[in-house]
Amino acid sequence: MIKLEARAQPSGFWGYASPILALLVTVVIGVILFVALGKDPVRGLQVFFWEPIRNVYAIGELMVKATPLLIIALGLAVCFRSNVWNIGAEGQFIIGAITAGGVALLADKTTGPWIVPAILLAGVLGGMFWAGITALLRDRFNANEILVSLMLVYVAVQVLNFLVYGPWKDPLGYNFPQTKTFDAVTKIPRLIDGSRVNIGLLLALAGVAGAWLFLFRTYSGFAQQVGGLAPAAARYAGFSSRTALWIALLTSGAAAGLAGALEVAGPIGQLTPYIPAGYGFAAIIVAFVGRLHPVDIVFSALLMSMFYIGGELAQSRLGLPKSITGVFQGLLLFSLLAADTLIAYRIKFIAKKV
Repeated sequence: MIKLEARAQPSGFWGYASPILALLVTVVIGVILFVALGKDPVRGLQVFFWEPIRNVYAIGELMVKATPLLIIALGLAVCFRSNVWNIGAEGQFIIGAITAGGVALLADKTTGPWIVPAILLAGVLGGMFWAGITALLRDRFNANEILVSLMLVYVAVQVLNFLVYGPWKDPLGYNFPQTKTFDAVTKIPRLIDGSRVNIGLLLALAGVAGAWLFLFRTYSGFAQQVGGLAPAAARYAGFSSRTALWIALLTSGAAAGLAGALEVAGPIGQLTPYIPAGYGFAAIIVAFVGRLHPVDIVFSALLMSMFYIGGELAQSRLGLPKSITGVFQGLLLFSLLAADTLIAYRIKFIAKKV
């Protein structure tokens, strides 16, 4: 019989090195997967880990993919450190895109550049509103935030479909379910000519600094983390669990909504049924691979964006299915969880008594 026995002193070295080990395990399993599918494993690894960084343009595209993942993961890190399990960031991302898109559709020939901040603010407020529903139901009725936030994702998808198939559908769009392309004045300003990298990257990096300061240098951030680690101690110290709940969910909702606004008014430029890209779910993996630390999340967001781009290239160049991206994401998460388990526990074999 196999039993997990807690280690007296978990290894400090492996506490930092386990993400690297998890990545190596993911690569090894990926090689086996490529061979099993009859593909050249060297070419497969090249597509996933070299093609996304092979030139300046590719690195720019990597930044474009990493930006929403980074922003959403930062909000989720605040949530998870507070022991609040927001699994519905994807829904908050969608609603943020919808509210931002609604403001963008109001633009006309007389609209000035002021509309860009309004679009971003609308996205933030939309995400906060959607996360606030979960906070309200948890606060007032003790509803499970995991189930509520997750179910609201599917409600958000239906709201998006209703709008793009109905009142917001472009009458000149040849019956495609999409809004009209947003006016140029609404587009998120780009940082580099010839690249799709926009000011969202700067906002994401500012968010890293802001999250780090909040979590590790403010009284409110300390209260959030104490409430997550030791609820009884938090109550004894006079920290409000209700306040922590609302701060956590509204912060993560605002981050997801901002990411939605940046996506819809940036690279996409209109609302379509394909706005849900799985960023909200992938950001959960990004947050945990980054150890819920704002700085480490930067590197995990880059890694996850490599998986997104590599998965897209693997479909077109290697003929692999779309699900290959999710397979690599899942492999990375489970490898990390396994490594962390073995850091805290050792495997002990116990002979069965006859």
